[in-house]
Amino acid sequence: MSAAPADTPPAKTRSAGRDLPAAIAVGVGLVAIVVATLTWWHWGFIILVAVMLSLGAIEVHQALRRLGLSAEVVPIVLGTLGMTLGTYAAATNVNPLWSMPWHSVLLMFLGATVLAALIVRFPRGHENFVRDAAASVFIIGYIALLGSFSALILAGEQGAARMVTFLLCVVANDTGGYAVGVLFGRTPLAPALSPKKTWEGMAGSLLFAMATGAALAHWVLGVDWWVGVILGAVTAFFGTCGDLIESAVKRDVGIKDMSSILPGHGGVMDRLDSLLVAAAPAWLVMYLFVPGG
Repeated sequence: MSAAPADTPPAKTRSAGRDLPAAIAVGVGLVAIVVATLTWWHWGFIILVAVMLSLGAIEVHQALRRLGLSAEVVPIVLGTLGMTLGTYAAATNVNPLWSMPWHSVLLMFLGATVLAALIVRFPRGHENFVRDAAASVFIIGYIALLGSFSALILAGEQGAARMVTFLLCVVANDTGGYAVGVLFGRTPLAPALSPKKTWEGMAGSLLFAMATGAALAHWVLGVDWWVGVILGAVTAFFGTCGDLIESAVKRDVGIKDMSSILPGHGGVMDRLDSLLVAAAPAWLVMYLFVPGG
């Protein structure tokens, strides 16, 4: 009788990680939509932005629930759509129903969204009212208000060129920070929030973003190169802050990704974090230094 075969050790499996093919497919698809809408249909781009911001608001709402905070997600989503689309409509003067300037429309939707979130919370009583209200206002300010500045970037003269410049500066910030950080990163930038970020990587972010901004300012926006240097530096600084803000939220909540809605990428907020926080400062730079803002 033959001896029983020895137990075969289980085959090693790769640890769960990013699904690279799915990540590439989703990335290419999003880039294609962005290029197509910025080329032929700006309203399509703003609608995409509004939808992505709304999904981001839902993700943050779901994350905060792990801490016992319950924001009023329905009025927040409606307000996010209103702030983004309404601001763009007012800034481009395409809506004959109102003649208010864009900042009045933005403030109107902002105030209405905050009020709606507070009032809709009434039926659940006074317990934890302040905590839930704080969660709602946090999401409104963090996502809806900051995200609406993307509508203003696109609404100015050369709107598509402005948006492309902004997006590529953010891409350069992320690429430069990653490349230099991997090769030369030694000194932690904010170890309590993001252990992998380094001061060396931050320097790479600044250099890549400023160089990209200078080139695009001259060749795309038709302004002096130094405007692009300022834009790149501002974008790199605030884009990195945006990444750290989202990291702080995720670490406080205890999650790795905001969601899995984008295969291979994680959540919408995992892709919007840098763009979201950098949009308002980038718009201000272009408003001040690029004609037609």
